[in-house]
Amino acid sequence: MNAEIEKVLTMVQEGKVDAEKASELIQVLNEREVGSTPVSKSPAYADKMLKVRVVSAENDNISVNVPIKLVKVVLLAGHNIAASIPQSEKYVKEIDIGLLVEAIENELDGQIVDVKSANGDTISVTIE
Repeated sequence: MNAEIEKVLTMVQEGKVDAEKASELIQVLNEREVGSTPVSKSPAYADKMLKVRVVSAENDNISVNVPIKLVKVVLLAGHNIAASIPQSEKYVKEIDIGLLVEAIENELDGQIVDVKSANGDTISVTIE
C-alpha cells in the first residue's frame, strides 16, 4: 500500500490532483487495507490545517498549509524525502516527526513548534 500512497503524493506534486482529493484517495486506500472504515477524527478537527511558517533573516520565507486529513502521510513522506537530499538533510535531521504525528492523533490545537535562531530565522508549526 505504501507504493500506492507514494503514487498519490506524486500526483499531488505533479499537480494532477489537489490535497483534498489526495486525502480522499489515501483514506480509501487505508479503508481497503483495514477492511473497514477507520475511526475518524471529529469533523471540526478534520477540517483544520497544519501550518508551517519559516521566516528567514535573508527573506527566504516559506509558508505551507496542509489539510490535517493528509498531514501524517505528507509529514512522513516529506521528512524522508528531505532527509535524503544532502542540501536539506542538515535542516530536517533534528525534527521530531513523531511529536507532530502524536499531536495530530491527540487532536492538539494551536502552536506546536516555535523556534527562533540566533541569526534571526523563525520557524513555527501550528494546527488551526
